[in-house]
Amino acid sequence: MDWTSLYFKTSNLNVFILGTGEVASRRANKFLDHGANVRLAGNNLSDDLKDKGAVLYSVDDIDEVVGWSDLVVIASGDEKLSEYVSGIARDKLVNRADFPQKGDIIVPTSFEIGDIEISIFTNGKSPLMARQLRKKIQSIITEEDILEIELQDYARLELKKVVKNQKERRQVLYEIFEDEQIEEFVENRQMDDAKNYIDNLIRGLY
Repeated sequence: MDWTSLYFKTSNLNVFILGTGEVASRRANKFLDHGANVRLAGNNLSDDLKDKGAVLYSVDDIDEVVGWSDLVVIASGDEKLSEYVSGIARDKLVNRADFPQKGDIIVPTSFEIGDIEISIFTNGKSPLMARQLRKKIQSIITEEDILEIELQDYARLELKKVVKNQKERRQVLYEIFEDEQIEEFVENRQMDDAKNYIDNLIRGLY
């Protein structure tokens, strides 16, 4: 498989999207929600995208807006125009919604629960199954899982203040994760009590 899963920072990333249809709008919303600057070229732009800061350009200005961009997303049904944009964007990162394997980046189906984001990629074999797998995964993640992440983050930051060895920190984090008293606090949504308990546990160890 040629693809490697990565997350990269999109705040203030300049994104040009060729197209304004359903797929293009979905891509635009995703990037706008993650802090990118988004410009599109197509027939029209929804009020929702305009409100988020997206800007509509004419296809006559494509060369200019491609030059401005860091990432080019091709999501147009115009095959000739798509190939043209792909050709002039050779020094840019390119996402091809029409032919994913021709691009440098694939935008997988993803969803967020609290601070968790989960992405699913089937190597382009079945977007439909990617959506079905997303539903299955969403159904098994609980509120307790989200609270456990909050506590693990808290414990990890506190441990970094007193434990320099990463392996030792990891061992303590496992102990905290498996602690029955903390599980009880999480079940009862007693997060302040859980954090106080973690503080005392860390002080007792070090």
